[in-house]
Amino acid sequence: MEIELNLQNKKLELIQWLSSIEDSTIIEKIMELRKKESKDWWNSIVESEKEAIERGIQDANAGKLNPHSEARKIYEKWL
Repeated sequence: MEIELNLQNKKLELIQWLSSIEDSTIIEKIMELRKKESKDWWNSIVESEKEAIERGIQDANAGKLNPHSEARKIYEKWL
């Protein structure tokens, strides 16, 4: 709980600081940092994972679906 409160305090401090910035170059640097931090997870997975996801989408589009209860049985050890 204390860690969460400390994080909230830091966020508030940053918000207050951001609201007072007048220098557009600082704002641009912060925006660049934000873009770098919000990377698309698709770019961080390996090719075999991308292929598996694409096969799954193709199967779903073709109506090759299993009921949720069957999927739970198959993947129960990871849930």
